[in-house]
Amino acid sequence: MIVGRDDGYPWPVAKAGYGAARAVVRTNATMANRSVRFFDEQFRAQARWGRYALNPFEMMVLPHLSGRVLDLGCGLGNLSLEAARAGCKVHAVDAATAGLRDLRKRAKEVRLELNVEFAELAHYRIDEQYDCIVAIGLLMFFPRSVAIKLLQAIRNAVKPGGLAAINVLIEGTTYLEMFEPDHYYLFGEQDLANRFVDWEILESKTDLFPAPGDTVKRFATLVARKPWNNLHC
Repeated sequence: MIVGRDDGYPWPVAKAGYGAARAVVRTNATMANRSVRFFDEQFRAQARWGRYALNPFEMMVLPHLSGRVLDLGCGLGNLSLEAARAGCKVHAVDAATAGLRDLRKRAKEVRLELNVEFAELAHYRIDEQYDCIVAIGLLMFFPRSVAIKLLQAIRNAVKPGGLAAINVLIEGTTYLEMFEPDHYYLFGEQDLANRFVDWEILESKTDLFPAPGDTVKRFATLVARKPWNNLHC
């Protein structure tokens, strides 16, 4: 993902499938920062090792997905591929090119059709409505103002009756190696639940995992359904 989520912790549009993958890159510049470099290197290594298992957050989210799915910060695209296998129409977006290249290749190999897009997610505009929008391990890689703006854009772009699935690092996280200095935001433990208090909460949990150097990662994960009676909440 601009900030991937496939690091093995219990942690213009390209068309992939049925034919040659065609890369049509938008004019957005790649976000050449520490976070993207960190995950590009990681995704190349995982592709070499064939490490494509869903992480626990993706496994929790997958059964909730249906219809048109936007996977923001898709990383290696493991969840995107599984959602496509389950019949979803998937739009996978990231800024880490190593993950996107591998996703296109694997989608072609298994003859799955999905849209794979390179984009600088700090400035990404969600111009369509989706049945489900996923942002696992993404929003904390932006300054607070950008993270909250994108979170609101996700809320707005989910169709009534649709789902948002969000996972973020929260306060208490001490593993910070993948962050650009002064360019990240650790959410409060209840931030996601509070910002979706007007939606039906289907899943809400926090997790703590050990990380290198005697540090830890703390996560909050939420899956929520948008009410039918409010088109713009």
